[in-house]
Amino acid sequence: MARGKLVVISAPSGAGKTTIARAILDAHPTLRFSVSATTRPVRDGEIDGRDYFFLTREEFLRRIGAGEFVEWEEIYGNLYGTLHREVDRALDEGRHILFDIDVKGGISVRKAYPESLLIFIRPPSLQTLNERLRNRKTESDAAVSQRMARAPLELELGAQFDHQVVNDDLPRAVAEVNTIVSRYLQIN
Repeated sequence: MARGKLVVISAPSGAGKTTIARAILDAHPTLRFSVSATTRPVRDGEIDGRDYFFLTREEFLRRIGAGEFVEWEEIYGNLYGTLHREVDRALDEGRHILFDIDVKGGISVRKAYPESLLIFIRPPSLQTLNERLRNRKTESDAAVSQRMARAPLELELGAQFDHQVVNDDLPRAVAEVNTIVSRYLQIN
């Protein structure tokens, strides 16, 4: 059985990575979503093991100490990470995995799995990114300000990715990412 492949989609918050990732998952039935672990509270409709592995901070820290994460980071006061055992099991079973993770996490996945495909979603501008975050109405003004303060670093780190796609037109951006992923998954 051929080993599975890893696709990472990263972007600053509000650039559209989750929307694009969902479209790519719909277009590629062989791709499975990588479920991350987090210490953040469960949101309405989320299910443990499907959306995230919800861990206490203490359990998360214990697993960091045990070296159980491919990547992890504290973002806005919550810990997020990808468990080695979940990735390795899927790859060994020949399954392809799609990650929708932050930029530093994407770079860490590349270090652990050099054959990974990394795609960075860029907003057309910081002003557009700010507008998108505010229009989502899911975060406070302070949270939006935190996310905007982090965006320049994320944009700089995006240069380390294999591909950069500007999301100034969602259907076009989805089509571009779909083409990139399709080529990658067809490579033996």
